[in-house]
Amino acid sequence: MDGLPIELPLFLLATFAGALVAGLSGFAFGLIVSSIWLYIFTPLQTATLVIAFGLIVQGYSVWKLRQALDWHKLWPFVLGAAIGVPVGVTILTWSNPVHIRMGVGAFLVAYSLYAWFRPAIAPMKGGSAADAGVGFLNGVLGGITGLAGILVTIWCGLRGWPKDVQRAVFQPVAVTIFLMSALWIGAKGAITPDSVKLFLIGLPALFAGTWLGLKLFGRINEATFRKVVLLLLLVSGAVLIF
Repeated sequence: MDGLPIELPLFLLATFAGALVAGLSGFAFGLIVSSIWLYIFTPLQTATLVIAFGLIVQGYSVWKLRQALDWHKLWPFVLGAAIGVPVGVTILTWSNPVHIRMGVGAFLVAYSLYAWFRPAIAPMKGGSAADAGVGFLNGVLGGITGLAGILVTIWCGLRGWPKDVQRAVFQPVAVTIFLMSALWIGAKGAITPDSVKLFLIGLPALFAGTWLGLKLFGRINEATFRKVVLLLLLVSGAVLIF
């Protein structure tokens, strides 16, 4: 925080950009902001801000899409994610997270490239058990890497659901993961006064970016939305690898 007055514009720009992408695509806020914030703040402070802002971005987006929420479709993912998050955090205590992240990154790159160059993928079928399983794995991955909705995003695309239905599933799941992570960090006493100050300073940029992203989301078609999601998955995988 010593150099914050000089780095404040960079912090606000990253916050706005992350919120804009999250408002448009429904995920990737942490991916965008972390690429810049980690050069300014400590990893713990970055994680704290990603979770705090992520809760607002995803929560606001879910509220805007509340008419599209289908709790019958949603609950297996949320239940699975709630169980998976503590498992993911536990894995971090006895495994090498670098190897896990690189493996997940390679999978994301391979999947996104495959789906990009093969546009016609027949929708997959699945029931509540399959959805809960994907939610669980997504929660585990979220606990390990902080990527709160990656696997559910992929699964929703494989199911062939429209973009509004997809967001009405993977964004509430992301909110669940962020909320559990926030409670865990708060219980550890890791929230500092500097983080609270940064949170308050960044709120206007966050709201502006989220508002603009949601406006753009309403103007894109299904094909464009699919391309945006695949591109962000590709970037997410590359970041995890390198």
